[in-house]
Amino acid sequence: MQISYIARQAILDRNNQTVGYEILFRDSPENKFPEIDQDVASSKLIIQNHFQGDIQSISLGKLAFINFTEKCLIDKYPLMFDKATIVIELVGHKSASARLLKIVKYYFDKGYKVALTEYDLDEKWGILFPYIAMIKVDIEVINAKRLRPVLERLKPYSIKLIAEKVETNFQLQSLAEVGFNYYQGYFYHEPEIIEGQTLAPIKSQMLHLISETFNKPLDFDHIAEIIGHDINLTVGLLKLVNNVATGTRVEITSLKQAAAYLGEDKLKQFVTILALSKLTSDKSSEVSKQSLITAKLMSTLATESAFIEISDFAFITGLLSSIEVILSMPMDVILKTMPLAKPIEEALVHHSGLLGQLLELTTNYITGDGKNIQQLTELYQLDADFIHKEFVNASNWCKSLGI
Repeated sequence: MQISYIARQAILDRNNQTVGYEILFRDSPENKFPEIDQDVASSKLIIQNHFQGDIQSISLGKLAFINFTEKCLIDKYPLMFDKATIVIELVGHKSASARLLKIVKYYFDKGYKVALTEYDLDEKWGILFPYIAMIKVDIEVINAKRLRPVLERLKPYSIKLIAEKVETNFQLQSLAEVGFNYYQGYFYHEPEIIEGQTLAPIKSQMLHLISETFNKPLDFDHIAEIIGHDINLTVGLLKLVNNVATGTRVEITSLKQAAAYLGEDKLKQFVTILALSKLTSDKSSEVSKQSLITAKLMSTLATESAFIEISDFAFITGLLSSIEVILSMPMDVILKTMPLAKPIEEALVHHSGLLGQLLELTTNYITGDGKNIQQLTELYQLDADFIHKEFVNASNWCKSLGI
């Protein structure tokens, strides 16, 4: 288990109403940007969002302002988020190159809001104005009064000005007179640390998955099998589906369906981010092991006639059965970030329905809790020796994964 840290700082309008939060990567409780490559920082931030909860939870339902380097933009990382929930902040750009113009226009055409940062008043940035929604100005670097001529150039466009590093009420008043729309800085809101838990994928599974995604055509069955060996990958995949499934509710019934729903490009992006963010470890908790054994045993028991109708849901239900312990979050809160089919949700939250009965039988057997085991085995005509044999097989299967 790893501890993750994300900071957020509010961005407010002239009426002191919060319009969004800039989401900032941190690698410790110390509230400052670490000495780390910006590409890696963006990747870590994205993957932490998937594990900690969807971006809307972190930004409290407001816009999330996220820094993206040119590499992240070329790799299309912003497409992993609903265009209505984020603002793409351009970072690391010293000039308005033809390539940057092409990139910005691409996201503009997709309906995303783009914010220009590191703005230095140079007229070279003018070619981007038709395609950007906001300009952030560091008022410690640029005197706000020098912006008056710029406002004339901005009139044909609907570009909002954001003042960064607002420290005093006097600054606030003068910035309002100049024409700023939004404000960000310690005067309003010092960046607050959000601490959460992130899960480290198993290194061997990560390498296996990377190699598998470079095969053509993709074998979604095999990819789903690899992802199913790691609770971390499973959670990340399901939350990614939830982020890209805009406008409609997608009910996921299997990992194969989730992988296929994303398609080759987004699935490869998912794997690339995991690799780049370096969230890999050889360690896995006992709770994760129990989830794997539960998943394997449930899927085997579901092949019996009494549970055959829910056999497609069995493995993923078992895999997520201990996720609230792993993430230290209530199950119903976690499931809001995952587009799961109703029978899976009911089984995980209430242990209800046929799938819930199978989950209860399996988990009680594994933990040695005799409650309801005999009643359920008799009800569904399961042989006790058969269950024991498959439990041993599931344990051996888990061990074979090198966990």
